[in-house]
Amino acid sequence: MDSPDVMTVEELAGLMNTRWAGKNIVYYDATDSTNLRIKQLGREGAPHGTLAVAEQQAAGRGRRGRSWESPAGCGIYMSILLRPDIEPDKAPMLTLVAACSVAESLQDLCTGNMQVQIKWPNDIIISGKKLAGILTEMNVRAGKVDYVVVGMGINVNIADFPEKIRKTATSLRIESGRRIERAPVIAAVMERLEADYRIFMRTQDLSGLMDAYSRMLVNKDRDVLILGEKEQYRAHALGITPMGELIVRRGNGAEEKIRAGEVSVRGVYGYV
Repeated sequence: MDSPDVMTVEELAGLMNTRWAGKNIVYYDATDSTNLRIKQLGREGAPHGTLAVAEQQAAGRGRRGRSWESPAGCGIYMSILLRPDIEPDKAPMLTLVAACSVAESLQDLCTGNMQVQIKWPNDIIISGKKLAGILTEMNVRAGKVDYVVVGMGINVNIADFPEKIRKTATSLRIESGRRIERAPVIAAVMERLEADYRIFMRTQDLSGLMDAYSRMLVNKDRDVLILGEKEQYRAHALGITPMGELIVRRGNGAEEKIRAGEVSVRGVYGYV
């Protein structure tokens, strides 16, 4: 029988090779949602880079209100508090920054021919299945960003999934065939996120991260289904803009840019 992968604040703190990301750690054996906890800490004045980590979430959420499976001790459920000096319309790009950071970190940890990819805007996939997801929320005060919460859920040591998501979800354990210690993964993600955040803040767009993001973008040069509230249509994905929009070409040859909050994108024949 597997021994449990037990994390402690002391272990996490000792592994952090960052200036601010994850330097202030709040740990929960169980909580409703790390995003909710960080939002509360943000309102209470917690510093930039504060990280909430939970062994288990009762109300984990993904984009567009979807639930996130959060079994105890098997995954990484964490949220970081950011206080960027940016306009509110630029905050959604932090979702793609985080996706890039998580994907790069996980690729560095993978062995063999495992390829980590990004399904626009923020799903991390391996073998065509979802490995991790990101949920970004912000609070605005007097027209300025007060804080941004970036929640990250990574399937690490989950050996099996419920039938309803088995065809679309995977874990590092399933893909690698071995158990993975979670604390070093968290530290690696924080180190990469701090570096990518610095690149983003220089220009306040994705111009400095587009090459890295585009290399991992599974949608690029593929036909996709665009699922909006008013219409659904098939298009060909070309890449992203510096603002994080997905560039697609419709069947009539017209190109357009779509924003992450307005639509959902899927593969023509399945999840990707």
